[in-house]
Amino acid sequence: MKLPVFYPVLDTGLLASRGLSVSVAAEAILEAGARILQFRHKEFFSRAVYEEAERVAGLCRAAGALFVMNDRADFAMLLGAALHLGQDDLTPADARRILPAGSIIGFSTHNQKQLREGDSQPVDYLAIGPIFATGSKQNPDPIVGVDELRALRALTRKPLVAIGGITRLAARPVLEAGADSLAVIGDLYPEPLTRLELRKRAEEWLAICSSRS
Repeated sequence: MKLPVFYPVLDTGLLASRGLSVSVAAEAILEAGARILQFRHKEFFSRAVYEEAERVAGLCRAAGALFVMNDRADFAMLLGAALHLGQDDLTPADARRILPAGSIIGFSTHNQKQLREGDSQPVDYLAIGPIFATGSKQNPDPIVGVDELRALRALTRKPLVAIGGITRLAARPVLEAGADSLAVIGDLYPEPLTRLELRKRAEEWLAICSSRS
């Protein structure tokens, strides 16, 4: 598969702390032209959160964008979504037993050993990171760095998503090191965080990534 180069992540905790609803943020990013959007929720998955995810899934369908559910295979199945799994989540093989045939699954890795193992898993793409220091995780894995990313690129032919602390200024070196796609959280959300400013920021990211699309 070919992933969009710009891979925005809707972090529900970050958005709540900054006072912007997940649906409004999704609308802004999709209006900018994003063609993939991940729903990332690390707290209790209440009915209200599920309904929010359902709204975002509908927005993605209307925009022709791939909707990705982070961690939860059950909700990915209910929403007809792609699934992104972490090292401590359900295994990709078990997730395949739940999801419909042909569902897209991504898998996070953080070092050479995990990337090698991930390459043998029934997944469509792999993520590697954190490339740089990141504030989106409470206990982040050791930083990978651009040089190590370049070396790791040779270990898989699957699409490789770089994640972790990637800013607009750092995007080009990460792409040149071999990343097919850039998952962005922190540098996606400007200050002040409004729908208009978020759309502008997403447009900036799309422009940066356009040469690799």
